[in-house]
Amino acid sequence: MKLINWKDDFLKRVVIIGAGASGMLAAKVASDRGYKVIVLEKQKRCGQKLLITGKGRCNITNNCEIEELIENVPTNGKFLYSAFYTFTNDQVIDMFNDLGVETKTERGKRVFPVSDKAVDVVRALEKQMRSNKNVEVLLNSKVDKIEAQDGKVKKVILSDKREIECDSVIVATGGVSYPRTGSSGDGYKFARNLGHTIIKPKASLIGLEVMEDYVTDLAKLSLRNVSINVYNSKNKKIYDDFGEMEFTKYGLDGPIIKSASCRMGDLSKENYKIVLDLKPALDEDKLDKRVQKDFQKYANKNFENSLNDLLPKQLIPMIVKLSKIDPYIKVNQIAKEERKNLVHLIKNITFTVKNYRPIEEAIITSGGVKTSEINSSTMESKLVSGLYFAGEVIDVDAYTGGFNLQIAFSTAYLAAINC
Repeated sequence: MKLINWKDDFLKRVVIIGAGASGMLAAKVASDRGYKVIVLEKQKRCGQKLLITGKGRCNITNNCEIEELIENVPTNGKFLYSAFYTFTNDQVIDMFNDLGVETKTERGKRVFPVSDKAVDVVRALEKQMRSNKNVEVLLNSKVDKIEAQDGKVKKVILSDKREIECDSVIVATGGVSYPRTGSSGDGYKFARNLGHTIIKPKASLIGLEVMEDYVTDLAKLSLRNVSINVYNSKNKKIYDDFGEMEFTKYGLDGPIIKSASCRMGDLSKENYKIVLDLKPALDEDKLDKRVQKDFQKYANKNFENSLNDLLPKQLIPMIVKLSKIDPYIKVNQIAKEERKNLVHLIKNITFTVKNYRPIEEAIITSGGVKTSEINSSTMESKLVSGLYFAGEVIDVDAYTGGFNLQIAFSTAYLAAINC
């Protein structure tokens, strides 16, 4: 047994497991309270997953009202009342501005660094964490388990058998999405060993595989300003959204698709279809007039060469095929009914959902430590005194738009001021 000694006597000794968004903020807040903090990160650097969020741009929060934050957390949103009101999205924005990371608000109230670089966010959080001499960061340090005695946290044991005795532990290990960044479900194991219930993790904010094989020809095509409607097997609309999406070799992805994925249930029990509208700003009458204008312009061309002004080039062969109009017919020979069917198609391209992509590709994990076993006012375990949870390890997950990082920051802050 090798004991890691604390260098001085402190009011409290706090161990934080994980140096992601939650862990780095918790370390700063706890150390500012005069506590000695040791941060254990199994990767070789801090904030690995943060570096790839928002396609490397890092959507740090959402600039909406607090009630709206809660509405955007479909899984256990009410559990986060205290967290969101104690450390608000305004405070997150102010914190980054104070750290020299200027922010901007984009469509959907999504907040990004002006630089569009996630690395700036990671550097700022790490610099802030390390600015307090009470914080010690140990990289390449994998935790094996947390030990408790008489219902209270006693020590943390590392995989190399080193031990750290402590008063409190904050588990900020993330979920199981993007395992290459260190999210491998360790926190679930620690919590389960101490008696906690783990709600089975599943992918959230994930790409979708579809039945239609022609999507392979559209791979890497991004669409902006499109809308989708999602229907269940009873043909009931369960979700709609507007924004950006992209095609992949297996199906559909991008922000509005990822958000739709959280609204869907178990695909072995329910079938879903996604209806894509390429021109949501125009109703069918207006779109028909627009198509007629193009048809007049290209009256003597083949149909397959008449849609270049209206649609992305990569999409045209698929639309031509689905329209069932002869690609080589002259535009001036297309019947009115055929044209009307084309207009309807452009606003109603239907995809049948086959599967979710693997959980390793999910932006976040739904599931985790059961919220009824955590005090929502402090983030402390109701089962083990001195054990706290922050971020994605808890069974809360939100839609895309900066809400999940706000959860990470707010729960970390709450845990750190109460630990």
